[in-house]
Amino acid sequence: MGKITGFMEIKRETPSRRPVAERLKDWREFDLKLPEEKLREQGARCMDCGIPFCHKGCPLGNIIPDWNDLIYRGRWRDAIDRLHSTNNFPDFTGRVCPAPCEEACVLNINNDPVTIKLIEKNIIDHAFAAGWVAPQPAAHKSGKSVAVVGSGPAGLACAQQLARAGHAVTLYERADRPGGLLTYGIPDFKLEKWIVNRRVEQMKAEGVEFVTSCRVGFDIRADELRAKHHAIVLTMGATKPRDLPIPGRELAGVHFAMEFLPQQNKRNFGDTLDLSKDILATGKRVVILGGGDTGSDCLGTSNRQGAIGVHQFELLPMPPEKRTVEMPWPDWPMILRSSSSHEEGVMRDWSINTKRFEGENGQVKKLIGVRLNWKHDGGRMVMEEIPGTEFEIECELVLLALGFLGPEPDGIISELGLKLDPRSNIECQNYATSVPGVFAAGDSRRGQSLVVWAIWEGREAARACDAYLMGETFLPASPEL
Repeated sequence: MGKITGFMEIKRETPSRRPVAERLKDWREFDLKLPEEKLREQGARCMDCGIPFCHKGCPLGNIIPDWNDLIYRGRWRDAIDRLHSTNNFPDFTGRVCPAPCEEACVLNINNDPVTIKLIEKNIIDHAFAAGWVAPQPAAHKSGKSVAVVGSGPAGLACAQQLARAGHAVTLYERADRPGGLLTYGIPDFKLEKWIVNRRVEQMKAEGVEFVTSCRVGFDIRADELRAKHHAIVLTMGATKPRDLPIPGRELAGVHFAMEFLPQQNKRNFGDTLDLSKDILATGKRVVILGGGDTGSDCLGTSNRQGAIGVHQFELLPMPPEKRTVEMPWPDWPMILRSSSSHEEGVMRDWSINTKRFEGENGQVKKLIGVRLNWKHDGGRMVMEEIPGTEFEIECELVLLALGFLGPEPDGIISELGLKLDPRSNIECQNYATSVPGVFAAGDSRRGQSLVVWAIWEGREAARACDAYLMGETFLPASPEL
């Protein structure tokens, strides 16, 4: 694929970023453009590797070598057609996906991998600029109606596939705007919201009806939903946050990350917030508990709001910088990763257990923590506190980015009496729940995961739902992973 000797002649190159001091003043994306000639060179690095493990690394099974080669040859229109054949929203994944495809790239065994994510993002941006992305309404209607509950990436992908199959699709969203975590979870500097909005408009033109500010199971009951639609697909996400039940948790200034992040998205929309519930890092010493993507998003947001300083603590040990024998290629390696937000200023620390919060007049003022030693015990890692390492750090804002425990069980899940798996996710067989005619996909089915997995799940749930309604499905199948 690409230029036969390209991987030997051309080095990996990614675009530079706007200076930190500049990008901290706004909420816009920070990556600069790479000239088209440079992009074509990056496509030329794709090897004729025989077995493209990037397919295995990508949850969507994107046909990556094909569009790398097409970009190298300047065939942009063919490239976007090939990309859209497996991915409804490369404009999302090209920005927020951690690129497991690149970790699985054959070139990554002993060199720098192909810039797959960068090429993907530029293909879709080029296609929109050229006017090639247009609504694709179904030529024939099925006469069937489907409710999709939750408009995050899984719900959007599912709804779009079902609408293109000819079904009347209504997408219900409890927030005041569609998009789920794309709109009210991911900061604008990673994904500007006009990018989400243009996809919503495309889907409206394809016949999808969006109902916002509607909590299914509360504003509309499950029996009413079943009476109105022939099938239901639940794509509500895993939105139940993991808490930290320690002394001082009740103090003002200790918040879940998803109480904090959506507020800034709303400010960027120009919405007026209830000042009594305003959560801002401005002029505060911030501590973020959790070292994942959500913690990183809290970091970038806190720095843009003008925090005095930010500490980020992780319970687990500091990961290695490179693969170890326990992390063989092409598997996703648990290595040390630094995001763009980490470039902007943070004090990171690992193997930290938070013991309690202390405050004054009901407001958090200190975090008391202790350092940990991790050791193996019968094949599993166990932690023990290191005596004499207890410490305190002053703070006025603590953000809990500790992950999520599955979908919220009240509402439609309890109304329908759906079975849950041992991890509190919706139990399914081929995306079908324990209730006939009700399907589930995305984080509500598989647990907290990536946008790219959510899109794949939404596409697969659409196939299962379509087959249930019509007896067969002609929607494209994603590769088995």
